Amino acid sequence: MFSSLDSFRVRLTAIGMLTIGVNGMFGGDFGASDLVAQEQVAAKSESASSESVDVARDQRMAWWREARFGMFVHWGVYSTTGGEYNGKKLPNSAEWMMNKGRIPIAEYEQYAAQFNPAKFDAAAFVGLAKQAGMKYLVITAKHHDGFSMFGSTASDYNVVDATPFKRDIMKELSVECQKQGIRLGFYYSQAQDWHHPGGMGNSWDKDLKRVSNDEYVLGKAVPEVKQLLTEYGPIGIFWWDTPRKMSRESFNALHSLTKLQPSVITNDRLGDDFPGDYKTFERQIPPNAPADKDWEVCMPISGSWGYKKGDNDFKSPSTLIRNLIDIASKGGNYLLNVSPTGDGTLLPPAVERLKEVGKWMAINGESIYETSASPLQALGWGRCTSKKIDGGTRLYLHVFDWPKDGRLVIPGVKNEVRKASLLASGTDLQGRLTDDGIELLVPAEGPDAVASVIVLDVDGVLELDPQWPSVDAAGSLVLAADAAYLHNNEGSKQASIRHHSDIPHVGYWMDAQAWVEWTANIDKPGIYEVVATLSVEAEMTQFDVSIGDRQLAATAVSTGGYGKYTEQSLGSIEIDQVGEASIKCKPIADRWNPMNLRSITLKRIESAE
Repeated sequence: MFSSLDSFRVRLTAIGMLTIGVNGMFGGDFGASDLVAQEQVAAKSESASSESVDVARDQRMAWWREARFGMFVHWGVYSTTGGEYNGKKLPNSAEWMMNKGRIPIAEYEQYAAQFNPAKFDAAAFVGLAKQAGMKYLVITAKHHDGFSMFGSTASDYNVVDATPFKRDIMKELSVECQKQGIRLGFYYSQAQDWHHPGGMGNSWDKDLKRVSNDEYVLGKAVPEVKQLLTEYGPIGIFWWDTPRKMSRESFNALHSLTKLQPSVITNDRLGDDFPGDYKTFERQIPPNAPADKDWEVCMPISGSWGYKKGDNDFKSPSTLIRNLIDIASKGGNYLLNVSPTGDGTLLPPAVERLKEVGKWMAINGESIYETSASPLQALGWGRCTSKKIDGGTRLYLHVFDWPKDGRLVIPGVKNEVRKASLLASGTDLQGRLTDDGIELLVPAEGPDAVASVIVLDVDGVLELDPQWPSVDAAGSLVLAADAAYLHNNEGSKQASIRHHSDIPHVGYWMDAQAWVEWTANIDKPGIYEVVATLSVEAEMTQFDVSIGDRQLAATAVSTGGYGKYTEQSLGSIEIDQVGEASIKCKPIADRWNPMNLRSITLKRIESAE
């Protein structure tokens, strides 16, 4: 049919138009320019659409980025016994009591019949969060045990219908959060439900009459999420948990519900294809902030998320304050968890610590709220947050270790000092620009034993000398694990900075597509020996070490276990560039076995002529 045509092209453009370009038909070149024009229009439309999405997301995320500090609450019927089953302590956090005790549904339901937190006072609870300096509150509306802490219309297994308390806790918190200016968020376990026959996670109750997971999602989870998003006022965050493999229909049914509140933001735990608005780290503060992502750290104030009898592992006020500062200095949010008891109150140690954090925030909150990550390299004496100001930059210097010699150096900053003062008192400080950076003259003692804050204003856009690792006098460049940037892949096991004998290493490096990178200063070209301090359990592993366009295929042999480290020479590499350089370590995919990497050292063995 088209034998007379020189070519026949069919393209489906991004704007959904089917374009047929025919060359040679009727002696002309018909459709080629149209095709290009349509592709250009499609590209512009796609770009404009992407920009529009980014703007809308930024608008939704604005309050969260400014808040920096929130309260997490794990509470459920397990609190009636403090997570103990038949008087026995169980492993894991208390909210896993049903799972770890392998408690049949019929038996676990009896705890709901005992749940009567008569001392719960929503106004006091929200007021304590506010006193601590928290700007939002996220609470478990339904955890994995399937019990709904609100008056669910989809299941009678809820706090209103199945307990003697008969009050809707989520409703009371919603009212108080609105009164006191605290944003409310709901945690919801969308996949695991150990009570519903279609929920995931219950492998022990043989009386469970199984139905499909889709039936659970559509019959319980979807109606409950819809109810939470339509009957409880403005919701700031919907916090999904424990993603599991579900049908596309189930995922879409749940995800689409967030449109009921266009301003709501979500975390990254609905499913692999639903990254949400921000990434959540659990319990551990990452040594490096994830690139180009909003993120938070959720962490219990003690050892367990839910109230657990005998859990006295409360973090000190100084640890909590410094955690908050550390996270804010990297551009993240701190979601600090508390655990109400069976009577609806918090244990005194939790209350005391929240109040202590609140005292610090009452004086120093300006250095946390509405700040950005530190633009500086790692600081030996503390942390830094920042803000843009008219004609300059404001640095909030959080000093953990107050200098004994009365001089605080902010390394690498090249700007002139506009003003420096103590945040707590407003007392002015003298400062000057030196070859090493800005030097401030400070009093003999700091105003706060935990973290004293200095406000430093400098003129203009911040100018910094690179503070990368550099070659030492002996010609060696040490690239330590905790100075590396870790390039992980979403959905894969995440390589992270771990510690053996208090020495950092890149650990859990299971993914052959994950890699690490350092930025460093090279002072002289030449030939460098590449030496790694590492541990390998397998017979061997292979990876590339590259600097610019120079690459070394390296082989490391077994050290006899992940906890046994050796120093291994990997070969040599010629470096022909000076100044700032990127050094990369990437697995060779088909010859890679996991390893722990403490450091890579480049030792100059021959200088270039």
